[in-house]
Amino acid sequence: MTVLVIAEHDNAAIKGATLNTVTAAAACGGDVHLLVAGHNAQGAAEAAAQIAGVAKVLLAEAPELADGLAENLAAQVMVIAKRYSHLLFPATAAGKNVAPRVAALLDVGQLSDVTQVVSADTFERPIYAGSAIATVQSIDAIKVLTVRTTAFDAAPADGGSAPIENQPAAGDAGLSSLLGREFSKSDRPDLIAAKTIVSGGRALGSSDKFNDLLSPLADKLGAALGASRAAVDAGYAPNDWQIGQTGKIVAPQLYLAVGISGAIQHLAGMKDSKVIVAINKDSEAPIFSVADYGLEADLFAAVPELIRAL
Repeated sequence: MTVLVIAEHDNAAIKGATLNTVTAAAACGGDVHLLVAGHNAQGAAEAAAQIAGVAKVLLAEAPELADGLAENLAAQVMVIAKRYSHLLFPATAAGKNVAPRVAALLDVGQLSDVTQVVSADTFERPIYAGSAIATVQSIDAIKVLTVRTTAFDAAPADGGSAPIENQPAAGDAGLSSLLGREFSKSDRPDLIAAKTIVSGGRALGSSDKFNDLLSPLADKLGAALGASRAAVDAGYAPNDWQIGQTGKIVAPQLYLAVGISGAIQHLAGMKDSKVIVAINKDSEAPIFSVADYGLEADLFAAVPELIRAL
């Protein structure tokens, strides 16, 4: 039994979500291989070869693979898919874009957001916005999984010495092309990888108050900024700050929830945080049910006081 992890990378380096997925792959049993599909991606392949626990790196290079288009990457995976018992993708935007295509082409079911590997054919995954955990057994010959990366420790990025094997490119599927890509730039830590997150909700009242109150606090803590869906929908924060079932799934060392009621959709995205601190004037707010520390107070008084104390 051999397991294939489809790496996320920028052609020069491996992205952190891949390391967590390697840990999940190792729990499935057997050797772990890692596919790096890109263009001028030797640097990413060499970084992949250093990951502890990886037995082999497969490198497929072609111009049509440079941008990670889902159609072309799915076609590339299909070239080698039947060699493997399991195909694992990080449960990121990119992984969720490719995995269903591969599962459909293989005519197998997909196991989404896997949080625990019970055995080679049995897995746990959250359902009902994380309020229940389903144990699912798959009888498919090839199992296609997306892995919730916050549920698995990252594999060490060094210590390995896997050989790199070149693979022929599948060719351009001709179904899509990249017209452009815009990246948001910030001096703050990336939300997914941040060790500390300050997150705000609708109670902040406006975009100006959101930034005026939470930005100094995040600066003091060296934290990333996040938001509830209600705050994003109200225009207080950009979409890429949204945390929750339909946003980003995070698990920082410290999660500070300011003015967030704790709707189940939001809790699904942050309840695995190591320490949760909530500030809310409503003593009945659901956020207090998952918080390690709760402060029942007016956030407009409590946050400035906290900033001064820091």
